[in-house]
Amino acid sequence: MEYESNNWIWDWLYSSTHLFGGLMVTAALLGFSTSYFGGVGVFPSYGWSNFGIFLKKRRERKHMRVYMDGCFDLMHYGHANALRQAKALGDELVVGVVSDEEIVANKGPPVLSMEERLALVSGLKWVDQVIANAPYAITEKFMNTLFNEHKIDYIIHGDDPCLLPDGSDAYALAKKAGRYKQIKRTEGVSSTDIVGRILSSMKDDKSSEGDSCKRQQSQRGQLSQFLPTSRRIVQFSNAKGPGPNARIVYIDGAFDLFHAGHVEILKKARQLGDFLLVGIHADHIVSEQRGMPYPVMHLLERTLAVLACRYVDEVIIGAPWGVTKDMITTFNISLVVHGTISENNALLPGETDPYAVSKSLGIFRMLESPKSITTSSVAQRIVANHEAYMKRNAKKTQSEKKYYEEKAYVAGD
Repeated sequence: MEYESNNWIWDWLYSSTHLFGGLMVTAALLGFSTSYFGGVGVFPSYGWSNFGIFLKKRRERKHMRVYMDGCFDLMHYGHANALRQAKALGDELVVGVVSDEEIVANKGPPVLSMEERLALVSGLKWVDQVIANAPYAITEKFMNTLFNEHKIDYIIHGDDPCLLPDGSDAYALAKKAGRYKQIKRTEGVSSTDIVGRILSSMKDDKSSEGDSCKRQQSQRGQLSQFLPTSRRIVQFSNAKGPGPNARIVYIDGAFDLFHAGHVEILKKARQLGDFLLVGIHADHIVSEQRGMPYPVMHLLERTLAVLACRYVDEVIIGAPWGVTKDMITTFNISLVVHGTISENNALLPGETDPYAVSKSLGIFRMLESPKSITTSSVAQRIVANHEAYMKRNAKKTQSEKKYYEEKAYVAGD
């Protein structure tokens, strides 16, 4: 189950104590004393004193700080939803990002560097503080650091098992201390799933282009298990529009395999105005511009990743390739921006400039991209990691084979 807050009634009562006080005075003037209510058994006289104690406790409620950690390699909407749920369990969310060395020791080499993973986690709207180079397992020493130095009340993790190489539970100590809470894992996506999509799409290079496109579309459809709902989109949304005289900045793109470069350019765009509107291109547009196997993530997966970013105020789901005058008028766009690092800066033959209208109106601006990372470069890292892994395994197998052959030779001799 997801931990959603249902205390809005009590919060309203707490904020409306003057209203209740007025009602009590009115009741007394009319002769309806608390003893009368107690007599008829509707409102026991001791209930009002208890209510006062409750309000006092509400005023004195402890500020809750919760902690959640992870590798956060290949950040996706499942990570974002886990942190959203964790934040709902407290007032402040502190996130530990596991070190590169710990990931290598427990899972293999990460695709993204520590710096890139920190940028992704820090860019999420539900995260209040980030701890870099966190351990993979919650050791007693680190747990005491969380409780004493960072004032953490509870350690949070998903309901999927997190086991160490020796098979033990990475959160056993937190559970034993009674300071552990669990959230529901988001079904339909994982980093392993995303890696699988990329590797599957890279296979069979001998196929013709037409056959390859059909095959890769089929593979992506089979591999993606995401079941989008309107409720999930609402949970990720800011649910508010721009102010009356807000300066609205528009930026568009595929935002596939959401990475640190996306976070940094969105941050830079948001600083240019009061409200950031992000256009997310439909799957067929991304495929036409970049070719298969892109996009790796389909439209609604990419939408949730963008909505989770703290710098984004609103999105257009399935935005057109060109920024039209009608769009500019409808959304009251003041400025259209585009990053210098992009996989579709060069126009295809016979293609019109998608920013021609905004340029003619004098509201277009190129932004210097803070990072050079792209979706393609992330995909290439994944393929390189996989090839290195396969070579290591092949070498290991050959070594083992040679070892057993030598043993057999010696035994036979």
